[in-house]
Amino acid sequence: MDETKREIERKYEAADKAVVPDLDGVPGVAAVRDEGVMELDAVYYDTPDLRLAADSLTLRRRTGGTDAGWHLKLPVAPGIRDEIRAPLAETLPRSLAGLLRSRVRHEDVVPVVHLLSRRDVRHLLDVDGSLLAELSVDTVHAERLTGDGKAAWTEIEVELADDADEAILDAVEKHLKKAGIRPSHAPSKLARALADTGGGPAKTPTAATGTPGTAGHAVLAYVREQIEAIVAFDPAVRRDLPDAVHKMRVATRRLRSAFKTYRKVLDRAVTDPIGEELKWLAGELGVARDEEVLQERLDDRLDELPDTLRLGPVHARLRIRGTSRAEEARRTVLAALDSDRHLALLDRLAALLADPPLRKAAARDAADVLARAAHKDFDRLADRVDHALALDPGPERDLALHEARKAAKRARYAGESARPTLGKPAKRFAKRVKAVQSCLGDHQDSVVTREALRELAIQAHAAGESAFTWGVLYGREAAAGEALERELPELWDRASAPEIRAALSH
Repeated sequence: MDETKREIERKYEAADKAVVPDLDGVPGVAAVRDEGVMELDAVYYDTPDLRLAADSLTLRRRTGGTDAGWHLKLPVAPGIRDEIRAPLAETLPRSLAGLLRSRVRHEDVVPVVHLLSRRDVRHLLDVDGSLLAELSVDTVHAERLTGDGKAAWTEIEVELADDADEAILDAVEKHLKKAGIRPSHAPSKLARALADTGGGPAKTPTAATGTPGTAGHAVLAYVREQIEAIVAFDPAVRRDLPDAVHKMRVATRRLRSAFKTYRKVLDRAVTDPIGEELKWLAGELGVARDEEVLQERLDDRLDELPDTLRLGPVHARLRIRGTSRAEEARRTVLAALDSDRHLALLDRLAALLADPPLRKAAARDAADVLARAAHKDFDRLADRVDHALALDPGPERDLALHEARKAAKRARYAGESARPTLGKPAKRFAKRVKAVQSCLGDHQDSVVTREALRELAIQAHAAGESAFTWGVLYGREAAAGEALERELPELWDRASAPEIRAALSH
């Protein structure tokens, strides 16, 4: 079973004559306990072109110390990483290989650096003897396995203990700085080893991003951001991290929407087929996300009812429904991520970034092109909203409102993608459209929830249970949907105010 540990640490340069000061005087530190010296032997793995290092990931196989095994470190924020540990084995465990798939794709990981470290460890303790942080002085010898480079250095690491206050790291850093010890320029041992033994990963070429100020430059920056999000959230979804499925699905939708919005900038002959694959991926992710949202909504609605209106084993029935569907949805998502189709999509996205299919409009002024695109998406939204509001309440109107929701999402994304170029007008445009989208989204959630409640009522009746509670909830959802329909015209009036759109072109 793999183990995950949140690693919060800071690294410092230790010159040849640097001496770690007495840390007993650090506020909050009552004692410093010497834990002795250990020898660590680690081989770091990467693709030949160092794709993992380029994304600040590290993969190693380490012996010695208290945590021998395979370690994969994924960045969370500056100075914070999630370290996923798998038992020591001769070959890379499949669980870790899956987490690397979106980055390495068809490439094998090979040994790139060998590190031998002599680690002198000290524990910083509070008045109760509880661990606050671990300070280690590491004497490191590095050898490049894909070349002839060697390097050696000494560094200091201070790692926060589980559940300890991060303020202790600030206090220790202040103490170290007074002693002339400065933060390290290298974020990790691997980064330092690569830099000192022949260089790290090649930087992403900038020639293919278009000229700054042009539509091509602005659109490709947004496209790159979404592609990087899809790649980064792949392992997060596999780890079942909170909101990971939702965030990955949003990135696929944003990217697909950008391909449609900026058809004059990017060649449809290239982007349309990719867009279809993004639609497939979003759909597979949606099985899990939609079920997650629906189950949460059903739970909340049931909890809101007074006890007198909850008749029969309603909580048990809802729990059984949620568990079985969540497991099925999880299997669907993992099967999609493990499929050759997903891998092919990632390859096509990488190829698009390497050789962007820019059209003539890509060379035009970004502000003009992006504003026109946002206007066009808004006009499309206006047609759908007007059509929906003209219909009588009922299934046909529900469907029309759902189609308007899709158009609202696309117009919102157009505004958000234009924000770096158009500034506050684009922000305001996107905010107003988002309010419309949220209303339409809540309405669609109500429609879907009513259908689920109807199914629950049928199942309860067939099992000889009372269907009364499900009927009550159905009625409440119907009322909520009607309230949202009454709210929509006012939100639409605010979003469609002429000055909101006019500001985009100024």
